[in-house]
Amino acid sequence: MADEIKSLDDLNEIVSGTPAAIETKPLHEAVRDELGRSYATGKRKDAVARVWIRPGSGKVTINGKAQDDYFARPVLQMILRQPFQITNTEGQFDVIATVKGGGLSGQAGAVKHGVSKALQLYEPTLRTALKAAGFLTRDSRVVERKKYGKAKARKSFQFSKR
Repeated sequence: MADEIKSLDDLNEIVSGTPAAIETKPLHEAVRDELGRSYATGKRKDAVARVWIRPGSGKVTINGKAQDDYFARPVLQMILRQPFQITNTEGQFDVIATVKGGGLSGQAGAVKHGVSKALQLYEPTLRTALKAAGFLTRDSRVVERKKYGKAKARKSFQFSKR
């Protein structure tokens, strides 16, 4: 039992003597396919987006159309740019996305969620900025179902006293 630690000084000697023995691995590794792309799935309301990102000139293609053609409203285009603005990577990645379900607003949110997840898979150091902005969390709010005996999910029919 020569390796027994009897005081704090012994412990400090052991710890300070072996910094090379402790290997430091990165928390996350970059995930890329053979074409140098990262893939992620984004969701929002009823919309589901499959998103691929790769280094490029900043070209965004959604369902085979340019970003400006698919999302005509400037607000929706702004939503798509947010992950790149937060991480200071505007114009550095090409985005190819296919979106199904929901309306345009939900689809824009789904693509934003997918781009954020794909960015952090491509470059794990961007995770902290994306996480702090809340872009990696799926917004779980969905439309509440309609109940029987009600006009909508919660709205009642007009009450008649007589």
